[in-house]
Amino acid sequence: MKIGDKVVMNDKYYVSEENRSKVWTVRSEPWECSGTLVVLLEGKRGGYAVDGLDIVQEEQNGTLG
Repeated sequence: MKIGDKVVMNDKYYVSEENRSKVWTVRSEPWECSGTLVVLLEGKRGGYAVDGLDIVQEEQNGTLG
């Protein structure tokens, strides 16, 4: 996972209905926090666990899928 990746939150942790289908942009390199690898997401405060995120692939026409 790297800066600029588009991600969605998976079901490994509780995800609110509001954030369930939202596409986030990674804004930091991963780092370890209390034994968990985390990243910063644009529009979200604090780190979010990398294993709770799935990378979304961009199609050639620019839409996410």
